[in-house]
Amino acid sequence: MKIALVGYGQMGHMLRSVAEKKGHEIVLTVDPIAKDADVNASSPEEIAAAVKKSGAEGVIEFTHPSVVVNNIKNLLPLQIPLVVGTTGWNEHKDEIRQLVEKNQTYMFQAANYSIGVNLFYRIVSEAARLVSSYDDYDCALWEAHHTKKADSPSGTALEIASLVMQNMPSKKTIVTDAFHQRPSPEQLHVSSTRIGSVPGTHKVYFDSPFDTIELTHTVRSREGLALGAVCALEWLSKTEKDKKLPCGMYTMSDML
Repeated sequence: MKIALVGYGQMGHMLRSVAEKKGHEIVLTVDPIAKDADVNASSPEEIAAAVKKSGAEGVIEFTHPSVVVNNIKNLLPLQIPLVVGTTGWNEHKDEIRQLVEKNQTYMFQAANYSIGVNLFYRIVSEAARLVSSYDDYDCALWEAHHTKKADSPSGTALEIASLVMQNMPSKKTIVTDAFHQRPSPEQLHVSSTRIGSVPGTHKVYFDSPFDTIELTHTVRSREGLALGAVCALEWLSKTEKDKKLPCGMYTMSDML
């Protein structure tokens, strides 16, 4: 497959390595500042024009929360399968879903592309369901990432928090700020740390007066994320060609 990479930082370079190992061709790399990118462009219009000119058959977007929505809006009219790895734009999902359907195209979005993380989602969901039967247990989340990560808390942490609330009815609201008063039982605290080069760690705590249960997922390298994103584009491209699923926005649960 001919692939265009929008965003050519650390993740973009890892995506290129993984995609080429799987036999794909990177026909374009776009980034506003990366000196080794094929095109240095920052405006969404320039990016979309470069992707169209490249002849790409699929696009993977890993950029920044401040620009991702405009990038998506300009890439969707190209009607090329689009995988978005940038997080931090949850409030725009309904708008983007409507644009995907309007443009009659295919888009893949996930808070985290790691197969292990998506298995972790299912483990946390089941644990929260089991713990919800026992009133003595409280729950909280913590995550840590490298200092270059732009959003906080991570999209993965927010997805985990959503799964906890779906399966633990006592938790009704997410709090991401520091507490300056005693938390209420219905609040789910999600805290974040940004330090050094940590690829990503997520912890879920179920705590009672008698014991603590901890569930942890730790990323060893970004390669697992890159592999998941490339697999997502392969799946999305095949889905588009086979027309077995309608145009729309898909995610890891659909692929798995």
